[in-house]
Amino acid sequence: MAQPDRTNEIRELLQRRILVLDGAMGTQIQTYGLDEAAFRGDRFANHPRDLKGASDVLAITNPTILDEVHRKYLEAGADIIETNTFNAQAISFADYDLQPYVYEINKACAEICRKAADDFSTPDKPRFVAGSMGPTNRTASLSPDVNRPGFRGVSFDELVDAYYEQARGLVDGGVDILLPETTFDTLNLKAALFAIEKLFADTGITLPVIASITITDASGRTLSGQTVEACWNSISHAPLLAVGINCALGAEEMRAHVEEISKLAPIFISCYPNAGLPNALGGYDETPSMMTEVLRDFAANGWLNIVGGCCGTGFEHIRMIAETVAALPPRVPPVIEPHLRLSGLEALTVTPESNLIVVGERTNVTGSPKFAQLIKAGDLDAGLSVAKQQINGGANILDVNMDEGLLDSEQVMHDFLNLIASEPDIARVPIMVDSSKWSVLESGLKCLQGKSVVNSISLKEGEEVFKQHARLCKRYGAAVIVMAFDEQGQADTVERKVEICSRAYDILVNDVGFDPTDIIFDVNVLTVATGMEEHNAYGINFIEGVRQLREKFPLANTSGGISNVSFSFPGNNVVRDAIHAGFLYHAIRAGVRM
Repeated sequence: MAQPDRTNEIRELLQRRILVLDGAMGTQIQTYGLDEAAFRGDRFANHPRDLKGASDVLAITNPTILDEVHRKYLEAGADIIETNTFNAQAISFADYDLQPYVYEINKACAEICRKAADDFSTPDKPRFVAGSMGPTNRTASLSPDVNRPGFRGVSFDELVDAYYEQARGLVDGGVDILLPETTFDTLNLKAALFAIEKLFADTGITLPVIASITITDASGRTLSGQTVEACWNSISHAPLLAVGINCALGAEEMRAHVEEISKLAPIFISCYPNAGLPNALGGYDETPSMMTEVLRDFAANGWLNIVGGCCGTGFEHIRMIAETVAALPPRVPPVIEPHLRLSGLEALTVTPESNLIVVGERTNVTGSPKFAQLIKAGDLDAGLSVAKQQINGGANILDVNMDEGLLDSEQVMHDFLNLIASEPDIARVPIMVDSSKWSVLESGLKCLQGKSVVNSISLKEGEEVFKQHARLCKRYGAAVIVMAFDEQGQADTVERKVEICSRAYDILVNDVGFDPTDIIFDVNVLTVATGMEEHNAYGINFIEGVRQLREKFPLANTSGGISNVSFSFPGNNVVRDAIHAGFLYHAIRAGVRM
């Protein structure tokens, strides 16, 4: 049955000491030398596919083995043991035709762990169960076919459905923690976190969540190309207890990355490396003493809150780690300066000292005739050249808009963003998903592993729709541009601009739980010199609105489409450029950031 939320209990323990996670489960199962019959058991004696290697199924067919391994790790000193469910979701289970058994296997694995942990728990040393949720065997950000860069072997929605069912079984089986781990593609992890938050919202149950990423090699990046900082920015929206790094590397090879994330994240840090790098036979040679020596150094440097082992580690590794870190103090999470932090493959931090952030808007079918012509002709590959020109020209963020009546905007947005993901020179910057239709915005968000910007949401359709869209933006991990637009229309006076944006800010921060730094006000740059007297103050109203909002909400940012101010001078580029220069100078001084 579902456990009560033990977040406060675990948080208190983490403030007092370093907690120890168990070691590799697969490594230990291999020592039993199980044959096909042992994996099948009576339950799957007539199953149509071979099951040898599907260790998750042992919870049903050979649970005693799992129980023995869990108890040996507990005896070695583990505070947290993981369920044997690394591959137990429908996507990975498709290889074995085990999809109908996802919930049952996850629940059974959790129950085995729960019983062992409870048997070892004491008031002085409580034990906890973490529900292991592996990355699946598919990547949402990368194509499995080099000849089809826009193709994906799995969709965001398929990942969410798979992780939701897995998490449901783990929660009902009694885990204390949910642990999406070994993440090589941040979009997969975002789908897991989305599914977990959806499950919590649907059931009213809340448990602590730990996310663990995998840095695949010396490049310091995930398999899908993100740096550690970019990856952290992508998942920092989630209410995580801890974030960490595991697998792929030994402790020494992991050193720089653990140090980096320890400085970046204001939450607890986990680290569970492999027992070195694999040898020529696929085994691991790092002894318990070798591994512990490095991890002792990590702890002494103040980088660790949770530590354990991944591939190749065993009971003696965990025993020696537990004995060693018992005498060392836990890391104290740092206080991080509050700034807007976005990411593509690389991180972008917007601070008061930053130069004006330039948004490349030529990948917009409503603003660029050349781009629109290419997209309407179905030439998305040629459209990438426009995106590259924007990046080469200095764009810090790339705006993508596909709002055109003759296009299937949702599909084209999806296809084009998938192509962008295959171009590292473009994908390194954050994406601004731009549309007047929520369905198009959502289609784009499901393609992006980085922390993107939604352009835009507003109060135009009322508070309930605004809250619904804002909650989903937060769950997808996006910052939002908020238009100064409400049920009565677009704000043109200073008073209306400040009133609408203040109302939106209050809803976002106090009702939805948005980080104030993820709010960007678009205070409406409107056209001046139209011949109508009431339009003459539009430029000043924008600048004054920005100034007042910056003073009132210093953690939020403001943006503006500067070219709008001079639309009354079509074709007169000399005049328009002069207007833009003067207007931008005063707008930046007032507080415009992009």
